[in-house]
Amino acid sequence: MFSDRTNWKLTRNRLTDALEAARSGGANVLDLTLSNPTRAGLRYDEAAILRSLSAPQAIDYDPQPKGLRQAREAVAAYYGDEPSRGGHGVRAHRDRGFDPEQLVLTTSTSEGYSYIFRLLCNPGDELLVPKPSYPLFEFLADLEDVKLVPYPLIYDHGWQMDFPSLEKAVTPRTRGVVVVHPNNPTGSYVQTHELSLLNKFCRKHGLALIADEVFLDYELDVETADPGCRIERSSTAPPSSTSSTVRHPSFTANQDVLTFTLSGLSKISALPQMKVAWIAVSGPPAETAPALARLEVIADTYLSMNAPLQWATPALLNQRRGLQSQLLDRVHENLTELDRQLAQQKICERLALEGGWYAVLRVPVTKSDEDLAVELLQEKSVLVHPGHFYDFPSDGYLVLSLITPTKEFGEGTGRILELLNR
Repeated sequence: MFSDRTNWKLTRNRLTDALEAARSGGANVLDLTLSNPTRAGLRYDEAAILRSLSAPQAIDYDPQPKGLRQAREAVAAYYGDEPSRGGHGVRAHRDRGFDPEQLVLTTSTSEGYSYIFRLLCNPGDELLVPKPSYPLFEFLADLEDVKLVPYPLIYDHGWQMDFPSLEKAVTPRTRGVVVVHPNNPTGSYVQTHELSLLNKFCRKHGLALIADEVFLDYELDVETADPGCRIERSSTAPPSSTSSTVRHPSFTANQDVLTFTLSGLSKISALPQMKVAWIAVSGPPAETAPALARLEVIADTYLSMNAPLQWATPALLNQRRGLQSQLLDRVHENLTELDRQLAQQKICERLALEGGWYAVLRVPVTKSDEDLAVELLQEKSVLVHPGHFYDFPSDGYLVLSLITPTKEFGEGTGRILELLNR
């Protein structure tokens, strides 16, 4: 009766069962997987957020397939403004800022991926995706009848793309390459020399580039990321995360190949409940023009996103100014505490990261990562993600959320190391 594309394994995993058992038994579980910033103890400007949703213009139905102009202008300003004004300094041309016509608004980056997959791929076509990375891609690809072909990120004093593996993975059915900038959960950005190689690779094989930038704004300073990590950086690297200088530029500035950049308010403004996201299209005009025209038809077919949130977009995007600093402070505090505790033992280590909200621990392989995560939950009442959730190539990895409230994070980290070092 049902389609093959939805033939997923729907039984719950052991970690979910163990979590339910722990909570039903009265355990006070320390959740070190927190991904919802609205439950991370941040200070939101509730009045301004709620006020933004009451625009009287929202009563009128004005279907614009690419999104209302004023909403797209606000997103364009986010990219085009100088870093000192909270932007990324992206220019459509030398003499003007980012063009709102390059944008298509969507209700989520997931919907944005769906649009792009439909634009680029016939059933059975392929996309190259990084591994490890966020597990959502598999479900999105299944729903669009697209095949995902992984290429590895390798770790050697920092994460790097494996370009020989990309060459081996490409086939006549490959339509594009997905990058996550910075990656979730590795926290690694695509470096300048890697972008040059990516563009060369895409031109050689006639591929599009798809860049997920939801964590773009959460760069860490060099010392916090890893004092000993040898990672290529621009000469403008700032002394701290509060600097207005951008070290890792947005893919929206990429003009060499057809590029689709996805982002949204979920991470930028820490507002995942406000379903506002977008696709930015850049590259050679001969390719961007037909891509935008086709995306507009796709968006029009699915109907434009709801008007209240479109009218609220400028105000909601402005909320990033107060929330990003809180999140970066939280990430720095938790990383400092994690490193302090790790320095007191030698059995496990934190891998280098450059941005985002997650830390990866490399731990001794005495059992599967899932077995270890279940054991931590049952014996220490600490919830962590095992590495296989993110397609790490082997056991020996745990993933921790760095936006967890600091007291809970410190206590949970102590319990993890206590179990690992006993």
